[in-house]
Amino acid sequence: MQYPHRLHRFARKPLVRAMQPLLLGLSLAAALPSAAIAASLEIGAESQRQAFDIPAGPLEAALNQFGREAGVLLSFSPELTAGRQTQGLHGQYGVDEGLNQLLAGSGLHAVARDGGYSLQSSGGAIEVDRQVVVGSRAPTSISELPGTVWIIDAPQLQEQTKGGVPFKEALGQLIPGLDIGPQGRTNYGQNMRGRSALVMIDGVSLNSSRGISRQFDSIDPFNIERIEVLSGASAVYGGGATGGIINIVTKKGEAGPARFNSEVGLRSGFETSQDHDWRAAQSVSGGSEQIKGRASVAYQKNGAAYDGSGDQVMLDITQTDLQYNQSVDVMGSLDFAFANGHSLSLGAQWYDSGYDGDKGVDLGRNFAGLRGLEPFEIEGGASFDREPRTERTQFNATYHAPEVLGHDLYLQAYYRSEEMAFQPYPSISFTGTGAINPSRSYYSASQQDTDYYGLKAVLVKEWDRFTLTYGADIERESFDSDQALFDLNTAARTGGLVADEYAKVGRYPGIDTDSNSLFAQGSWRATDDLTLSGGVRRQRTNNDVGDFVAAAQQIQISKGNGTSADAIPGGEKDYQVDLYNFGAVYKLNKAQQVWANYSEGFELPDPAKYYGQGTYSAAPVNGRWVLQKGVNVKDSALDGIKTKQVELGWRHYDGNLDAQLAAFYAWSDKSITYNRTTLLVEQLDNKKRNYGLEGQANYWLNDNWQIGTSALAIRSQQKIDDRWQKQDVTAASPSKLTAFIGWRDDHTSLRLQGVRTFNLSDDGNVLASGQFDGNDHKIDGYATFDLLGSQVLPVGTLNFGIQNLMDKDYTTVWGQRAQVFYSANIPADLFDYHGRGRTYSLSYSVEF
Repeated sequence: MQYPHRLHRFARKPLVRAMQPLLLGLSLAAALPSAAIAASLEIGAESQRQAFDIPAGPLEAALNQFGREAGVLLSFSPELTAGRQTQGLHGQYGVDEGLNQLLAGSGLHAVARDGGYSLQSSGGAIEVDRQVVVGSRAPTSISELPGTVWIIDAPQLQEQTKGGVPFKEALGQLIPGLDIGPQGRTNYGQNMRGRSALVMIDGVSLNSSRGISRQFDSIDPFNIERIEVLSGASAVYGGGATGGIINIVTKKGEAGPARFNSEVGLRSGFETSQDHDWRAAQSVSGGSEQIKGRASVAYQKNGAAYDGSGDQVMLDITQTDLQYNQSVDVMGSLDFAFANGHSLSLGAQWYDSGYDGDKGVDLGRNFAGLRGLEPFEIEGGASFDREPRTERTQFNATYHAPEVLGHDLYLQAYYRSEEMAFQPYPSISFTGTGAINPSRSYYSASQQDTDYYGLKAVLVKEWDRFTLTYGADIERESFDSDQALFDLNTAARTGGLVADEYAKVGRYPGIDTDSNSLFAQGSWRATDDLTLSGGVRRQRTNNDVGDFVAAAQQIQISKGNGTSADAIPGGEKDYQVDLYNFGAVYKLNKAQQVWANYSEGFELPDPAKYYGQGTYSAAPVNGRWVLQKGVNVKDSALDGIKTKQVELGWRHYDGNLDAQLAAFYAWSDKSITYNRTTLLVEQLDNKKRNYGLEGQANYWLNDNWQIGTSALAIRSQQKIDDRWQKQDVTAASPSKLTAFIGWRDDHTSLRLQGVRTFNLSDDGNVLASGQFDGNDHKIDGYATFDLLGSQVLPVGTLNFGIQNLMDKDYTTVWGQRAQVFYSANIPADLFDYHGRGRTYSLSYSVEF
């Protein structure tokens, strides 16, 4: 990379040196990509054509060569060119013409100002010659993939997050097929194309056999280099990807002297003194071409949040909240380059996000609020022996060896350990007089722990027109959980604000899951314009479920009602499934492709919430609870669900217009539902289908103005009595529309964006018989707008934003779903989670 105006950079060093102790001491964070550096260009250079012979390969190296040979200095950030390829440049070209040719299909364009050139992202998520691994397990150009692929670069993501848009909501804004994100800790229901997504960090799955939806409570955006997305059912990375794959790629070190990136930010709606969130982060990277690394820490502290009416948003006691939350993300990486092209990449992360405050929901004295006698209020004095938290430790090592028996070899070993604790939750039964029935009531909070490790091996062999990718995956997961029980009298006296633990019992059965897979994927360039691909994955999974005394009986024993209980038998269940895919991509021209594909995905839906349910004797017999009937592996094993999908798509990219559109149809022979009373999983033999359109179009009106829109139009249905009925609103995805208009130059950017989620309804609750009860539910759609901007300063960059610009008061999609889930025995007001009102954000970032 070449840096113009080098004298100006050196001239700022005394100021930078003076600021370093302050910046480091404050632990500022999140590196903004280097501000575009003005370029100098000899007058009349474009009128002179010259010969170039720049080979295809990494874009950054090609740009550097072009700059040297053309006698120009180019302005671009390494983050913009990372992972991008070029077809090269051969022949006679002027500067403008040659530069545009070199950038073709890269997702970047050149802007000439002040006699110079700077590079900017075209702002779209499609770049046809960009290489990704999400679609085939090995680096592959998007133009060769028969599927819907999106790339979210660091500049795109940082424009959102530095402007104050939370991570989950930013993803919903930037990924067309992904639902709008909740504003609490959970991302439950944030589906892709109406089904669950497999979320990974650097190729390591964050999904677990226990379906806890906290995959996006896993990393600070400061540490993200890009996000690769494959929409639709896929078995490329194993189970869980029935709706798509989201691979979060983390930032790595860059060769050269130590580079520091810092950021500090503040977010507030200015309703009260507690209405503020602030964050700070710091990273350092550097090294040589042989060894380079990066270390970072990102910290965020949240206060209270208020809705569009000025009322505090109700704390989520079901899936836990992010108000009064503190998060720390510590990450490090080392990259080694050895002789003959061999390389080793090591990564480690510790992430801790949990409650840090003294406020909680006052449920009323003697839980009167649960009877509708008192309103729910957020009060001080909260003290919980178990507090909601997500703590995760992750390690991974990736080794690449070229020319192993004529193959490229990729090896990855990984380990992930996480503990997820929940909010104290009331399960209270009242007598006819309104008094608490202590024998049938309890106040509790669960914790669910997972250890996950494995090994992946991929071999890639290329011939002239054929590429074969094959290998094996080995992985193991251990799941365990418990439930802390709190003193009921203390909880009743304080309205649930004080939770003193007196016992700990089991929550779900322990489950060990072993999975071994073999896969092969082939790609054949039948002609220069037509590529055919296909593959198969054979996956064998073993579930070992432990014996388990039902949670309700363990609670009774803790109260002194009985001394023992029969265990619901565990056991082992093997699943073997073959998953296929095939597709074709046809290049209409250099800017356009059309494709068609068929693919399959597989999931095992939440075995921990399926097994371990039982019916016991009405009272202990000689002190022992006698099991009468239970859900166990031998008698009622849980079936896996295979999802099949067909898709037709088109994409176009020419530097000005970035567009992609796909029609999809996905179906499966089984489905699951959640029992509204027990909140456990029940499996149905009903068929399920999702179909619709997913698309995006972004267009540069000129060098400064860009407009864009994206949409997901979807319908989700289940087959009941040979008739297709609407799927339950707790699982179906609403349709979505986004739009934006943006303006930018080398120093300033502005973006006005909006998102609209549409109404969704169903035909009522699904009974065990598979019938609907007729009590239909509805999710009301809403629209919100954000204004985002940035200004490059003499030192650093200022980002600002206004979220929910119109200060709309609305209940989030998750808030409306939670009322369906949990309001069978508790007033719905407790789960009426509103969206945050108008909120202002300001952040400052600097690189030195």
